Amino acid sequence: MTSARDRVVTRRMTMETKEYRTIDRKAVQWPSGPWDSEPDKVQWPDEETSLPCLAVRHPHSGHWCGYVGVTEGHPFFGKGYNDVDVNVHGGLTFARACNPKETEAEGICHLPGEGEPDHVWWFGFDCAHSGDRGPRDEYFSQTKGYPFTPSPNETYKPLSYVKNECASLAKQLAALARSQRRRGRK
Repeated sequence: MTSARDRVVTRRMTMETKEYRTIDRKAVQWPSGPWDSEPDKVQWPDEETSLPCLAVRHPHSGHWCGYVGVTEGHPFFGKGYNDVDVNVHGGLTFARACNPKETEAEGICHLPGEGEPDHVWWFGFDCAHSGDRGPRDEYFSQTKGYPFTPSPNETYKPLSYVKNECASLAKQLAALARSQRRRGRK
Protein backbone atom coordinates (compact mmCIF):
# COMPACT_ATOMS: atom_id res chain seq x y z
CA MET A 1 0.00 0.00 0.00
CA THR A 2 1.36 3.42 -0.93
CA SER A 3 1.21 6.08 1.76
CA ALA A 4 0.01 9.64 1.11
CA ARG A 5 3.59 10.75 1.71
CA ASP A 6 4.82 8.51 -1.13
CA ARG A 7 2.12 9.79 -3.50
CA VAL A 8 3.08 13.43 -2.88
CA VAL A 9 6.71 12.75 -3.77
CA THR A 10 6.15 10.52 -6.80
CA ARG A 11 3.09 12.01 -8.56
CA ARG A 12 3.50 12.92 -12.22
CA MET A 13 3.77 16.63 -12.90
CA THR A 14 1.69 18.09 -15.71
CA MET A 15 3.08 21.61 -15.60
CA GLU A 16 3.80 22.92 -19.05
CA THR A 17 7.15 24.02 -20.35
CA LYS A 18 7.28 27.82 -20.56
CA GLU A 19 9.95 30.28 -21.68
CA TYR A 20 10.27 33.93 -20.76
CA ARG A 21 12.30 36.74 -22.30
CA THR A 22 12.50 39.72 -19.96
CA ILE A 23 16.03 41.13 -20.00
CA ASP A 24 16.82 44.10 -22.24
CA ARG A 25 20.29 42.97 -23.29
CA LYS A 26 21.25 46.35 -24.71
CA ALA A 27 20.31 48.10 -21.47
CA VAL A 28 22.55 45.75 -19.46
CA GLN A 29 25.28 46.12 -22.13
CA TRP A 30 25.80 42.48 -23.03
CA PRO A 31 27.77 41.90 -26.21
CA SER A 32 26.58 39.30 -28.71
CA GLY A 33 27.26 35.72 -27.75
CA PRO A 34 25.70 32.28 -27.39
CA TRP A 35 23.15 33.77 -24.95
CA ASP A 36 21.50 35.76 -27.76
CA SER A 37 19.26 32.87 -28.80
CA GLU A 38 18.42 31.76 -25.26
CA PRO A 39 15.45 32.86 -23.15
CA ASP A 40 15.88 34.36 -19.67
CA LYS A 41 13.78 31.85 -17.76
CA VAL A 42 12.44 28.38 -18.53
CA GLN A 43 10.19 26.09 -16.50
CA TRP A 44 9.70 22.41 -17.31
CA PRO A 45 8.97 19.09 -15.59
CA ASP A 46 11.94 16.75 -15.41
CA GLU A 47 11.32 13.85 -17.81
CA GLU A 48 12.46 11.08 -15.48
CA THR A 49 11.25 12.27 -12.06
CA SER A 50 8.52 14.78 -13.01
CA LEU A 51 9.97 17.21 -10.45
CA PRO A 52 9.50 20.87 -11.43
CA CYS A 53 12.63 22.52 -12.83
CA LEU A 54 13.60 26.13 -13.50
CA ALA A 55 16.49 27.81 -15.26
CA VAL A 56 16.67 31.51 -14.39
CA ARG A 57 19.21 33.91 -15.86
CA HIS A 58 20.77 36.45 -13.49
CA PRO A 59 19.39 39.84 -14.62
CA HIS A 60 22.73 41.69 -14.53
CA SER A 61 25.61 39.27 -14.99
CA GLY A 62 23.67 36.94 -17.28
CA HIS A 63 24.83 33.62 -15.83
CA TRP A 64 22.32 30.83 -15.41
CA CYS A 65 20.99 29.42 -12.16
CA GLY A 66 19.21 26.07 -12.08
CA TYR A 67 16.53 24.91 -9.63
CA VAL A 68 14.59 21.75 -8.83
CA GLY A 69 11.51 21.81 -6.61
CA VAL A 70 10.32 19.23 -4.10
CA THR A 71 6.83 19.13 -2.62
CA GLU A 72 5.71 18.71 0.97
CA GLY A 73 6.29 15.10 1.93
CA HIS A 74 9.79 15.02 0.41
CA PRO A 75 12.28 14.41 3.25
CA PHE A 76 14.27 17.53 2.33
CA PHE A 77 11.32 19.90 1.98
CA GLY A 78 12.18 22.96 4.09
CA LYS A 79 15.83 21.96 4.60
CA GLY A 80 18.86 24.13 3.91
CA TYR A 81 21.10 23.57 0.93
CA ASN A 82 23.92 22.41 3.21
CA ASP A 83 21.63 19.63 4.53
CA VAL A 84 21.41 17.87 1.16
CA ASP A 85 24.29 15.77 -0.14
CA VAL A 86 24.13 16.03 -3.93
CA ASN A 87 26.61 16.56 -6.73
CA VAL A 88 25.72 19.53 -8.94
CA HIS A 89 27.70 22.29 -10.69
CA GLY A 90 29.39 24.38 -7.99
CA GLY A 91 27.33 22.70 -5.26
CA LEU A 92 23.94 23.78 -4.01
CA THR A 93 23.75 27.51 -3.28
CA PHE A 94 19.99 27.98 -2.77
CA ALA A 95 17.15 26.46 -0.77
CA ARG A 96 13.90 28.38 -0.35
CA ALA A 97 10.19 28.42 -1.06
CA CYS A 98 8.77 30.52 -3.86
CA ASN A 99 8.84 34.23 -3.08
CA PRO A 100 5.34 35.56 -3.80
CA LYS A 101 6.76 39.07 -4.37
CA GLU A 102 8.69 37.87 -7.41
CA THR A 103 7.07 37.90 -10.83
CA GLU A 104 6.26 34.72 -12.72
CA ALA A 105 8.58 35.69 -15.56
CA GLU A 106 11.60 36.50 -13.41
CA GLY A 107 11.29 34.83 -10.02
CA ILE A 108 12.13 31.45 -8.62
CA CYS A 109 8.56 30.25 -8.89
CA HIS A 110 6.66 28.16 -11.41
CA LEU A 111 3.16 27.81 -12.76
CA PRO A 112 2.01 24.35 -11.67
CA GLY A 113 -0.22 22.19 -13.77
CA GLU A 114 -3.87 21.75 -12.87
CA GLY A 115 -4.24 20.07 -9.47
CA GLU A 116 -0.52 20.27 -8.70
CA PRO A 117 0.85 21.95 -5.59
CA ASP A 118 2.28 25.41 -6.06
CA HIS A 119 4.01 25.29 -2.68
CA VAL A 120 7.37 23.69 -3.47
CA TRP A 121 10.81 24.00 -1.91
CA TRP A 122 13.47 24.93 -4.46
CA PHE A 123 17.06 23.68 -4.39
CA GLY A 124 19.38 25.57 -6.69
CA PHE A 125 22.87 26.05 -8.05
CA ASP A 126 24.50 28.81 -10.06
CA CYS A 127 26.95 29.06 -12.94
CA ALA A 128 28.95 31.97 -11.52
CA HIS A 129 31.88 30.10 -10.02
CA SER A 130 35.55 29.96 -10.86
CA GLY A 131 35.75 28.65 -14.42
CA ASP A 132 32.33 30.07 -15.34
CA ARG A 133 31.75 33.05 -17.58
CA GLY A 134 28.66 35.13 -18.32
CA PRO A 135 27.62 37.90 -20.70
CA ARG A 136 28.65 40.63 -18.27
CA ASP A 137 32.12 39.08 -17.98
CA GLU A 138 32.40 39.29 -21.76
CA TYR A 139 31.34 42.94 -21.69
CA PHE A 140 34.07 43.75 -19.15
CA SER A 141 36.62 41.77 -21.12
CA GLN A 142 35.84 43.73 -24.29
CA THR A 143 35.65 47.17 -22.65
CA LYS A 144 38.17 47.00 -19.82
CA GLY A 145 40.64 44.27 -20.78
CA TYR A 146 42.89 42.86 -18.07
CA PRO A 147 42.06 41.61 -15.39
CA PHE A 148 38.78 40.73 -17.10
CA THR A 149 40.35 38.77 -19.97
CA PRO A 150 39.12 35.20 -19.88
CA SER A 151 41.36 32.36 -18.88
CA PRO A 152 41.30 29.22 -21.07
CA ASN A 153 39.29 27.29 -18.45
CA GLU A 154 36.46 29.86 -18.20
CA THR A 155 33.40 28.96 -20.23
CA TYR A 156 29.86 30.13 -20.62
CA LYS A 157 27.45 27.46 -19.37
CA PRO A 158 24.51 27.49 -21.84
CA LEU A 159 20.90 26.60 -21.09
CA SER A 160 21.44 23.03 -22.32
CA TYR A 161 24.15 22.56 -19.67
CA VAL A 162 21.87 23.93 -16.93
CA LYS A 163 19.02 21.65 -18.03
CA ASN A 164 21.33 18.62 -17.83
CA GLU A 165 22.47 19.65 -14.35
CA CYS A 166 18.83 20.10 -13.28
CA ALA A 167 18.03 16.60 -14.57
CA SER A 168 20.92 15.22 -12.54
CA LEU A 169 19.82 17.12 -9.44
CA ALA A 170 16.20 15.96 -9.85
CA LYS A 171 17.35 12.35 -10.16
CA GLN A 172 19.47 12.68 -7.01
CA LEU A 173 16.65 14.34 -5.02
CA ALA A 174 14.20 11.61 -6.08
CA ALA A 175 16.72 8.89 -5.12
CA LEU A 176 17.28 10.52 -1.71
CA ALA A 177 13.51 10.51 -1.12
CA ARG A 178 13.24 6.82 -2.03
CA SER A 179 16.20 5.99 0.22
CA GLN A 180 14.72 7.91 3.17
CA ARG A 181 11.35 6.19 2.72
CA ARG A 182 12.99 2.74 2.63
CA ARG A 183 14.89 3.52 5.84
CA GLY A 184 11.65 4.70 7.48
CA ARG A 185 9.94 1.37 6.73
CA LYS A 186 12.59 -0.79 8.39
